[in-house]
Formats: sequence, C-alpha cells, structure tokens
Amino acid sequence: MNGDLACAEAAISAGCRFFAGYPITPASETAERMSIRLPQVGGVYIQMEDEFASMNAVLGASWAGVKAMTATSGPGFSLMMENIGLGVMLETPCVVVNIQRAGPSTGLPTMVGQGDMMQARWGSHGSYEIIALAPSSPQDIFDLTILAFNLSEKYRVPVLVMSDEVVGHMSEKVTMPRVAPEDLIHRPRPHLGPEEYLPYKANADLVPPMAVAGEGYHFHVTGLTHDERGYPVMTAEAQDRLVRRLADKIRFNKHDIIRYKEFQVEDADIVVCAYGISVRIAQLAVRMARDEGIRAGLLQLITVWPFPEERIRELSLQAKAFIVPEINYGQIVLEVERCAGGRAKAILVPHMGGSVHSPQTILEAIREAEL
Repeated sequence: MNGDLACAEAAISAGCRFFAGYPITPASETAERMSIRLPQVGGVYIQMEDEFASMNAVLGASWAGVKAMTATSGPGFSLMMENIGLGVMLETPCVVVNIQRAGPSTGLPTMVGQGDMMQARWGSHGSYEIIALAPSSPQDIFDLTILAFNLSEKYRVPVLVMSDEVVGHMSEKVTMPRVAPEDLIHRPRPHLGPEEYLPYKANADLVPPMAVAGEGYHFHVTGLTHDERGYPVMTAEAQDRLVRRLADKIRFNKHDIIRYKEFQVEDADIVVCAYGISVRIAQLAVRMARDEGIRAGLLQLITVWPFPEERIRELSLQAKAFIVPEINYGQIVLEVERCAGGRAKAILVPHMGGSVHSPQTILEAIREAEL
C-alpha cells in the first residue's frame, strides 16, 4: 500500500478513534481512508470547514478522552500552527501528519518537498518544544505513526509526523503486525478524586495526569499562562514556571524520544545526514562512494525534533564533513552545522522540490568533501 494509507491503518492500530481534517494534496488519501475505517471501529471522522477548525476539533476530541489526529500538507500546516501552539500550551496529546509538498504557497501541490522542517519546530509563537518524526518509507510511516501516538500520550504534547509526497504516494509492501495492548501508551490518568485533582500539577516526569471531560472532574484549560489549577495567572513568575516545565518535559527526556539509524558510520570520514525520502537516495550514494574507496556512512534522522545534538557532536570528532541532502534550500543543515561546531564541515546538497535527488549528485558532494 502507499504511505498515506499505511499512515491511516497505523493510526487505527494505535487506537486513534477521531480524525478531523480538510482535503489537501498530497495528504487526502489518509483522510479518505480514515473516513472509511473509523466508522468500522466505532470512531468518528469529520471533514471540517478548514484546517484551523480541524486542529481545534482534534484538541477538543483529545480532551474528551479520545486519541485524535489530522493530516495535511504545507498550506494547511501553516493554518494549523496557531492551534498546534494551543495544543502545546494545553498539553493535549494528538498527532499531526504533514505530507510535505513543494512550496512556498501553492507551489507544486502534487510534487515532493521537505520545506516544512523548520516550521515544524518554530512555526507557532513562543518558547516550546515539539516532537517530530520523519519516515522514509511506507513501512516507516506505519511504524512511526504508532510511535507518534505513544509519544504524544506519554508526554502530553502534539507529535508531528513529517512525511513527504514521495513517501506518501509510493507503494511498497507494508507489514502490519497486530499491535498488542501492552505496546500502546495511554496518557497518565489522575489517581486523586475530583476535589483534590489539579489539572496541571505535574508528576516527577514533569507530565501532569489528564482527566477526561465528562467524568466528574472540574477543570479549566486556557491558552493563557496558567497555574496548576488551569486558571490564568498574569505574572512573569508564572510564565517562567510554566514555560520551563513545558520545554523541560521534552528536553529532560530526549534519551527516550530521540531515534536514528546508522549505516557504515563506524569508520566514516564523510557522514551523509538525511531524513525522509532522501534517505533512500543517500543509501545508494554511500554504497557508490564505498565502491570508490571513500569511507562514507549514513546517519538517518528518525526523530528530527528534538534534534540529536549529542550524536552529531560525537560524529563531528570523527568525520571531516557532513553531507546534508534536503529537498529545500537548506534547513536541517543549519542544525548539523551548529552541532558540529566547526569540527567538521556541514555541506548542503539542496534540491528545490518537485523531484528527489539523483544519487550521483550526493556522490559528487561526497567526493568533493573527501578532497
């Protein structure tokens, strides 16, 4: 099946029972699949009037105790940003899938891009942390969608699946194992009664238990700076306490969140750092470089946000250069350069969108870095 359909099936397997969205190429197949599958498992599918409303509906469904998601592409992702920020502030578990296309604006609606990677991290205003995963195949998008739901429930944060048009539309074999109940994570629930419960009093892991609307708990949620009761507190001190906790629950748990794969990096002088569909092309380029006697390796970013800073720093002590192929004009390469800290060069291999890199283009960059 193609990646869009695999994404929908994974969501069902993860326990998703609510989808709100608005049609947009190249993500519409996910919504179409969910419109068929959710009624079959007792869930709810709703097409909203736009992406702004879709994201609001997802937040509301989550507060009603349901695992919820949406899927979109670049322009819709932009419209969702305000309410993604609200989801961060309200600590609302949910999943947002972005099947990226070439931009800016309408761009090339049916063709590939990877231009939303920095928007995923910084698209909403204020200081916050987010989790974003980057699949490189239909199998990846199945596996990572389940992981996205687990991480969103565990840390009470919107989790982004940053796919791209090629992964969304390519068809490959997808193994869909039966997901055991013990493999699924559910949001922490309160152990206190309604009279003692404070909706934003965090546990030791900085994540507060989450009551469900309609179960007798009295709580208030707001996008304003708030205290443990959920009520607005308009002071710098309250802002400091809240923002630190919202960020630190991700920062302090990076070891649990960050994932990557490595191919032949043990002795690599040149490390290709890639994500999404670019991983597939980079693998071939690395093999071609090895055939020429160049010690090249590949670091596949699975978790893009939070960024795997420590691993990049470790590899910068070994490698003399990072090659970063991106279907944009340079985004993640800036993070690689920052983490390498001048110990190794960070070389962008840009591609504006509409198609993927040629392996030969990446190989040429490896050769030049080797000189």
